[in-house]
Amino acid sequence: MNARKVILDCDPGIDDALALMLALSLPGLDVVGITVVCGNVPVEKGVKNALKILELMNRTEIGVYAGEETPLIRPYVDAKDTHGRDGLGESGLADSTVGQAKGDAVRFLADILLSQDDVSVIALGPLTNLARLRQEYPDAFARIQNLVSMGGTYKAHGNCSPVAEYNYWCDPDAAAVVYEAYASLPELAGKRIHMIGLDVTRKIVLTPNLAAYMKRINPHLGSVMESITRFYMDFHWEQEGIIGCVINDPLAVAYFADPSLCDGFDAYTSVETEGLSFGQTLVDDHEIWKKPHNSHILTKTDPYRFFLMFFCKVLGANPAQAESILPQILSGEVTV
Repeated sequence: MNARKVILDCDPGIDDALALMLALSLPGLDVVGITVVCGNVPVEKGVKNALKILELMNRTEIGVYAGEETPLIRPYVDAKDTHGRDGLGESGLADSTVGQAKGDAVRFLADILLSQDDVSVIALGPLTNLARLRQEYPDAFARIQNLVSMGGTYKAHGNCSPVAEYNYWCDPDAAAVVYEAYASLPELAGKRIHMIGLDVTRKIVLTPNLAAYMKRINPHLGSVMESITRFYMDFHWEQEGIIGCVINDPLAVAYFADPSLCDGFDAYTSVETEGLSFGQTLVDDHEIWKKPHNSHILTKTDPYRFFLMFFCKVLGANPAQAESILPQILSGEVTV
Protein backbone atom coordinates (compact mmCIF):
# COMPACT_ATOMS: atom_id res chain seq x y z
CA MET A 1 0.00 0.00 0.00
CA ASN A 2 1.32 3.45 -0.90
CA ALA A 3 2.25 5.75 1.97
CA ARG A 4 0.01 8.79 2.50
CA LYS A 5 1.64 12.09 1.58
CA VAL A 6 1.61 14.64 4.38
CA ILE A 7 3.08 18.03 5.22
CA LEU A 8 3.77 18.76 8.89
CA ASP A 9 3.06 22.41 9.71
CA CYS A 10 4.57 23.02 13.13
CA ASP A 11 6.21 25.31 15.71
CA PRO A 12 8.84 23.07 17.35
CA GLY A 13 8.33 22.96 20.44
CA ILE A 14 8.84 19.99 22.76
CA ASP A 15 5.72 18.07 21.82
CA ASP A 16 6.17 19.04 18.16
CA ALA A 17 9.59 17.36 18.30
CA LEU A 18 8.02 14.15 19.60
CA ALA A 19 5.32 14.38 16.93
CA LEU A 20 7.96 14.75 14.21
CA MET A 21 9.77 11.69 15.57
CA LEU A 22 6.54 9.70 15.36
CA ALA A 23 5.64 10.86 11.86
CA LEU A 24 9.13 10.06 10.58
CA SER A 25 8.91 6.56 12.08
CA LEU A 26 5.57 5.52 10.57
CA PRO A 27 5.94 3.58 7.32
CA GLY A 28 2.43 4.55 6.26
CA LEU A 29 3.33 8.26 6.12
CA ASP A 30 5.37 9.98 3.43
CA VAL A 31 6.48 13.30 4.95
CA VAL A 32 6.97 15.47 1.86
CA GLY A 33 7.97 18.59 3.79
CA ILE A 34 7.97 20.42 7.10
CA THR A 35 6.69 23.99 7.30
CA VAL A 36 7.37 26.14 10.35
CA VAL A 37 5.17 28.88 11.82
CA CYS A 38 5.64 31.27 14.72
CA GLY A 39 4.19 29.75 17.86
CA ASN A 40 5.97 28.03 20.71
CA VAL A 41 9.16 29.68 19.46
CA PRO A 42 9.97 32.21 16.71
CA VAL A 43 10.24 30.80 13.20
CA GLU A 44 14.05 30.96 13.01
CA LYS A 45 14.37 28.86 16.16
CA GLY A 46 11.58 26.53 15.05
CA VAL A 47 13.40 25.86 11.78
CA LYS A 48 16.60 25.02 13.68
CA ASN A 49 14.68 22.65 15.95
CA ALA A 50 13.00 20.87 13.03
CA LEU A 51 16.41 20.39 11.41
CA LYS A 52 17.79 19.02 14.69
CA ILE A 53 15.06 16.37 14.79
CA LEU A 54 15.54 15.43 11.15
CA GLU A 55 19.26 14.86 11.78
CA LEU A 56 18.53 12.90 14.95
CA MET A 57 16.18 10.64 12.97
CA ASN A 58 18.52 10.39 9.94
CA ARG A 59 15.94 12.02 7.65
CA THR A 60 17.78 15.12 6.45
CA GLU A 61 16.49 14.60 2.89
CA ILE A 62 13.19 16.18 3.97
CA GLY A 63 12.92 19.91 3.33
CA VAL A 64 12.12 22.47 6.04
CA TYR A 65 10.47 25.76 5.04
CA ALA A 66 10.22 28.96 7.07
CA GLY A 67 6.74 30.40 7.39
CA GLU A 68 4.89 33.34 8.91
CA GLU A 69 6.83 35.19 11.60
CA THR A 70 3.85 37.00 13.14
CA PRO A 71 0.14 36.26 13.58
CA LEU A 72 -2.28 37.80 11.08
CA ILE A 73 -3.34 40.67 13.37
CA ARG A 74 -2.53 40.36 17.05
CA PRO A 75 1.00 40.71 18.50
CA TYR A 76 3.04 37.53 18.65
CA VAL A 77 3.39 35.86 22.06
CA ASP A 78 5.69 32.84 22.22
CA ALA A 79 5.56 29.95 24.68
CA LYS A 80 9.17 29.81 25.82
CA ASP A 81 7.95 29.68 29.41
CA THR A 82 6.55 26.25 28.56
CA HIS A 83 9.17 24.97 26.12
CA GLY A 84 12.37 26.70 27.26
CA ARG A 85 14.46 29.36 25.60
CA ASP A 86 15.65 26.94 22.93
CA GLY A 87 12.16 25.48 22.44
CA LEU A 88 13.43 22.01 23.29
CA GLY A 89 13.40 22.17 27.06
CA GLU A 90 16.86 23.72 27.48
CA SER A 91 18.17 20.33 26.40
CA GLY A 92 21.22 21.56 24.51
CA LEU A 93 20.46 19.30 21.55
CA ALA A 94 23.15 19.99 18.95
CA ASP A 95 22.37 22.05 15.86
CA SER A 96 22.05 20.23 12.56
CA THR A 97 25.33 20.07 10.65
CA VAL A 98 23.85 19.50 7.21
CA GLY A 99 20.41 21.09 7.02
CA GLN A 100 19.05 24.53 6.28
CA ALA A 101 15.68 26.05 5.44
CA LYS A 102 14.84 25.64 1.75
CA GLY A 103 12.46 28.54 1.19
CA ASP A 104 9.10 30.11 2.00
CA ALA A 105 6.56 27.84 3.67
CA VAL A 106 3.40 29.30 2.13
CA ARG A 107 4.85 29.16 -1.35
CA PHE A 108 6.00 25.58 -0.78
CA LEU A 109 2.52 24.60 0.43
CA ALA A 110 1.00 26.14 -2.69
CA ASP A 111 3.47 24.50 -5.06
CA ILE A 112 3.16 21.01 -3.61
CA LEU A 113 -0.62 21.11 -3.30
CA LEU A 114 -1.08 22.34 -6.87
CA SER A 115 1.43 19.90 -8.36
CA GLN A 116 0.59 16.72 -6.46
CA ASP A 117 -2.65 14.93 -5.65
CA ASP A 118 -3.80 13.66 -2.26
CA VAL A 119 -1.50 15.71 -0.04
CA SER A 120 -2.70 16.18 3.55
CA VAL A 121 -1.60 18.59 6.27
CA ILE A 122 -1.11 17.94 9.97
CA ALA A 123 -1.06 21.35 11.66
CA LEU A 124 0.67 21.21 15.04
CA GLY A 125 0.89 24.96 15.69
CA PRO A 126 -1.04 28.16 15.04
CA LEU A 127 -2.83 28.16 11.68
CA THR A 128 -1.13 31.30 10.32
CA ASN A 129 0.60 29.57 7.40
CA LEU A 130 -2.65 27.93 6.32
CA ALA A 131 -4.61 31.17 6.65
CA ARG A 132 -2.06 32.89 4.41
CA LEU A 133 -2.35 30.00 1.97
CA ARG A 134 -6.14 30.47 1.95
CA GLN A 135 -5.75 34.20 1.29
CA GLU A 136 -2.97 34.08 -1.30
CA TYR A 137 -3.44 30.71 -3.01
CA PRO A 138 -7.09 29.70 -2.55
CA ASP A 139 -6.94 27.03 -5.26
CA ALA A 140 -4.05 25.32 -3.47
CA PHE A 141 -5.77 25.57 -0.08
CA ALA A 142 -8.84 23.84 -1.50
CA ARG A 143 -6.70 20.88 -2.60
CA ILE A 144 -5.71 19.84 0.95
CA GLN A 145 -6.77 16.19 1.09
CA ASN A 146 -7.19 15.99 4.87
CA LEU A 147 -6.47 18.59 7.54
CA VAL A 148 -5.75 17.55 11.13
CA SER A 149 -5.26 20.44 13.53
CA MET A 150 -3.97 20.16 17.08
CA GLY A 151 -5.77 23.01 18.73
CA GLY A 152 -8.88 24.25 20.45
CA THR A 153 -11.14 22.83 23.11
CA TYR A 154 -14.65 21.47 23.23
CA LYS A 155 -15.57 21.02 26.90
CA ALA A 156 -12.07 21.10 28.38
CA HIS A 157 -10.70 24.28 29.92
CA GLY A 158 -8.04 26.23 28.07
CA ASN A 159 -4.33 26.51 28.78
CA CYS A 160 -3.84 30.20 27.91
CA SER A 161 -7.16 31.51 29.19
CA PRO A 162 -10.10 29.80 30.85
CA VAL A 163 -11.45 28.91 27.41
CA ALA A 164 -8.59 29.06 24.87
CA GLU A 165 -5.87 26.62 23.84
CA TYR A 166 -2.49 28.13 22.88
CA ASN A 167 -2.37 27.45 19.13
CA TYR A 168 -5.68 29.20 18.47
CA TRP A 169 -5.07 31.80 21.19
CA CYS A 170 -1.72 32.71 19.55
CA ASP A 171 -3.45 33.52 16.25
CA PRO A 172 -7.24 33.40 16.59
CA ASP A 173 -7.75 35.32 13.36
CA ALA A 174 -5.87 32.68 11.36
CA ALA A 175 -7.87 29.88 12.98
CA ALA A 176 -11.10 31.75 12.18
CA VAL A 177 -10.06 32.11 8.51
CA VAL A 178 -9.34 28.40 8.17
CA TYR A 179 -12.48 27.20 9.96
CA GLU A 180 -14.70 29.58 8.00
CA ALA A 181 -13.16 28.38 4.75
CA TYR A 182 -14.21 24.82 5.56
CA ALA A 183 -17.75 26.06 6.14
CA SER A 184 -18.05 28.20 3.02
CA LEU A 185 -15.84 26.94 0.17
CA PRO A 186 -17.79 24.77 -2.30
CA GLU A 187 -14.56 22.91 -3.12
CA LEU A 188 -14.34 21.76 0.51
CA ALA A 189 -17.97 20.67 0.82
CA GLY A 190 -18.12 17.47 2.85
CA LYS A 191 -14.60 17.88 4.22
CA ARG A 192 -13.85 18.58 7.88
CA ILE A 193 -11.03 20.00 9.97
CA HIS A 194 -10.18 17.20 12.37
CA MET A 195 -9.78 19.08 15.65
CA ILE A 196 -7.48 17.33 18.11
CA GLY A 197 -8.16 19.57 21.09
CA LEU A 198 -7.32 19.55 24.77
CA ASP A 199 -10.29 17.25 25.46
CA VAL A 200 -8.24 14.35 24.07
CA THR A 201 -4.63 15.51 24.26
CA ARG A 202 -4.81 15.97 28.04
CA LYS A 203 -5.26 12.20 28.28
CA ILE A 204 -1.80 11.65 26.73
CA VAL A 205 0.50 12.19 29.71
CA LEU A 206 4.15 11.20 29.53
CA THR A 207 5.00 10.21 33.11
CA PRO A 208 8.44 9.69 34.68
CA ASN A 209 7.77 5.93 34.58
CA LEU A 210 7.06 6.03 30.84
CA ALA A 211 10.19 8.14 30.30
CA ALA A 212 12.23 5.56 32.23
CA TYR A 213 10.78 2.77 30.07
CA MET A 214 11.82 4.75 26.98
CA LYS A 215 15.44 4.73 28.15
CA ARG A 216 15.28 1.01 28.93
CA ILE A 217 14.23 0.02 25.41
CA ASN A 218 16.16 2.67 23.44
CA PRO A 219 18.91 4.30 25.53
CA HIS A 220 19.91 6.84 22.87
CA LEU A 221 16.52 8.18 21.78
CA GLY A 222 15.09 7.65 25.25
CA SER A 223 17.80 9.84 26.76
CA VAL A 224 17.20 12.56 24.18
CA MET A 225 13.47 12.51 24.89
CA GLU A 226 14.11 12.63 28.63
CA SER A 227 16.35 15.69 28.22
CA ILE A 228 13.77 17.42 26.02
CA THR A 229 10.77 16.73 28.27
CA ARG A 230 12.30 17.35 31.71
CA PHE A 231 11.65 21.11 31.46
CA TYR A 232 8.10 20.36 30.26
CA MET A 233 7.47 18.09 33.24
CA ASP A 234 8.65 20.78 35.66
CA PHE A 235 6.32 23.28 33.98
CA HIS A 236 3.31 20.95 34.24
CA TRP A 237 4.01 20.29 37.91
CA GLU A 238 4.29 23.97 38.74
CA GLN A 239 1.31 25.07 36.67
CA GLU A 240 -1.13 22.14 36.81
CA GLY A 241 0.08 19.80 39.54
CA ILE A 242 0.67 16.98 37.03
CA ILE A 243 3.48 14.46 37.57
CA GLY A 244 4.47 14.17 33.95
CA CYS A 245 3.70 16.27 30.89
CA VAL A 246 0.86 16.43 28.39
CA ILE A 247 2.27 15.70 24.92
CA ASN A 248 -0.41 17.19 22.70
CA ASP A 249 1.02 17.09 19.20
CA PRO A 250 1.99 13.41 18.82
CA LEU A 251 -1.68 12.44 19.19
CA ALA A 252 -2.52 14.45 16.06
CA VAL A 253 0.04 12.42 14.09
CA ALA A 254 -1.12 9.14 15.61
CA TYR A 255 -4.75 9.94 14.79
CA PHE A 256 -3.89 10.79 11.20
CA ALA A 257 -2.13 7.44 10.88
CA ASP A 258 -4.92 5.53 12.65
CA PRO A 259 -8.25 7.41 12.95
CA SER A 260 -9.66 4.66 15.17
CA LEU A 261 -7.48 6.03 18.01
CA CYS A 262 -10.02 8.81 18.62
CA ASP A 263 -13.79 9.17 18.54
CA GLY A 264 -15.77 12.33 17.97
CA PHE A 265 -18.58 14.02 16.08
CA ASP A 266 -19.16 16.47 13.24
CA ALA A 267 -20.20 20.04 13.99
CA TYR A 268 -19.96 23.63 12.87
CA THR A 269 -17.16 25.36 14.78
CA SER A 270 -16.17 29.00 14.83
CA VAL A 271 -13.22 30.69 16.54
CA GLU A 272 -13.63 33.82 18.65
CA THR A 273 -11.25 36.64 17.67
CA GLU A 274 -12.07 39.39 20.18
CA GLY A 275 -12.70 40.06 23.85
CA LEU A 276 -11.84 37.97 26.88
CA SER A 277 -12.61 34.72 25.06
CA PHE A 278 -10.44 35.27 21.97
CA GLY A 279 -9.10 31.97 20.72
CA GLN A 280 -12.07 29.99 22.03
CA THR A 281 -13.54 27.34 19.74
CA LEU A 282 -17.33 27.59 19.74
CA VAL A 283 -18.58 24.12 18.86
CA ASP A 284 -22.26 24.09 17.86
CA ASP A 285 -22.96 20.59 19.12
CA HIS A 286 -26.74 21.26 19.30
CA GLU A 287 -27.08 22.64 15.74
CA ILE A 288 -28.27 26.01 17.04
CA TRP A 289 -26.82 27.94 14.08
CA LYS A 290 -27.92 25.38 11.45
CA LYS A 291 -24.66 25.91 9.57
CA PRO A 292 -22.76 23.35 7.48
CA HIS A 293 -20.41 21.15 9.46
CA ASN A 294 -16.80 22.25 9.04
CA SER A 295 -15.13 20.19 11.77
CA HIS A 296 -14.80 16.76 13.28
CA ILE A 297 -14.35 17.26 17.02
CA LEU A 298 -12.41 14.50 18.79
CA THR A 299 -13.61 13.79 22.31
CA LYS A 300 -12.28 10.34 23.24
CA THR A 301 -8.97 8.54 22.83
CA ASP A 302 -7.10 5.47 24.06
CA PRO A 303 -3.80 6.35 25.80
CA TYR A 304 -2.68 2.72 25.86
CA ARG A 305 -3.00 2.33 22.09
CA PHE A 306 -1.28 5.67 21.53
CA PHE A 307 1.72 4.79 23.68
CA LEU A 308 1.90 1.32 22.15
CA MET A 309 2.22 2.93 18.71
CA PHE A 310 4.76 5.49 19.93
CA PHE A 311 6.97 3.02 21.79
CA CYS A 312 6.96 0.42 19.03
CA LYS A 313 7.37 2.74 16.04
CA VAL A 314 9.68 5.43 17.42
CA LEU A 315 11.68 3.52 20.01
CA GLY A 316 11.58 0.04 18.50
CA ALA A 317 9.93 -1.64 21.48
CA ASN A 318 9.13 -5.33 21.19
CA PRO A 319 5.34 -5.33 20.64
CA ALA A 320 4.66 -8.34 22.87
CA GLN A 321 6.69 -6.87 25.72
CA ALA A 322 5.12 -3.44 25.31
CA GLU A 323 1.61 -4.91 25.24
CA SER A 324 2.38 -6.59 28.55
CA ILE A 325 4.11 -3.79 30.43
CA LEU A 326 2.39 -0.61 29.20
CA PRO A 327 -0.99 -1.31 30.87
CA GLN A 328 0.82 -1.89 34.17
CA ILE A 329 2.81 1.36 33.83
CA LEU A 330 -0.25 3.38 32.82
CA SER A 331 -2.27 2.01 35.73
CA GLY A 332 0.55 2.61 38.21
CA GLU A 333 0.88 -1.09 39.05
CA VAL A 334 4.60 -1.13 38.27
CA THR A 335 7.44 1.39 38.21
CA VAL A 336 10.48 1.24 35.98
